[in-house]
Amino acid sequence: MYNGNRSRIFPVILVLIVVAIAIAALVSVGRAIFGGDDPAAQSQVDVGRDALLTISSDRSVRMTVRGAIVADEDFRSYRVTVTPGNRTLTTYKGYLESSIATKRYNNNNKAYEEFVYALDKANYMKGEALTGDKDDTRGICATGQVYEYEVLEGTNVVKRLWTSTCKGSPGSFKASISQVEGLFLKQIPASKDLLKAVDL
Repeated sequence: MYNGNRSRIFPVILVLIVVAIAIAALVSVGRAIFGGDDPAAQSQVDVGRDALLTISSDRSVRMTVRGAIVADEDFRSYRVTVTPGNRTLTTYKGYLESSIATKRYNNNNKAYEEFVYALDKANYMKGEALTGDKDDTRGICATGQVYEYEVLEGTNVVKRLWTSTCKGSPGSFKASISQVEGLFLKQIPASKDLLKAVDL
């Protein structure tokens, strides 16, 4: 009788072990196929967000907008840079960025803090920075506009994301272009007048 019970329990234990191994294998395959949590990507997002929300004199955020790829004489772009000390908008002509006009305003730590927290609420650093050829924006969206968004520490770019108005070139930026652009341009009271020269 004792041997009979043992012979019945052994197959049940064996089946439970096989089922546990099968479930573990399925979970591993599922993570491999569907991505799962990528610690490297999460770390990169956190680095960008941490840099964005760090309020110190060497920090800044920058948005650059490039127009359609046309003749050098007709090419236009503009850049807005905000630091705890100042806010600047510069418009450019040509691919060598010859300045058309620049407007600079003073800033302060509290104003900068409110601004970068507003950017954070708008998911400014949402997205994984691309590398290599995938991060090369030369020639991208030749008939539309390309937007670059950066967080800097001194002159070093901590994280850079980009997107475009062309459906085939979504880039790495995952937030709303119009919302983020609006936040940047509201930092420059004269932005509407300055941007008339570049028509972007």
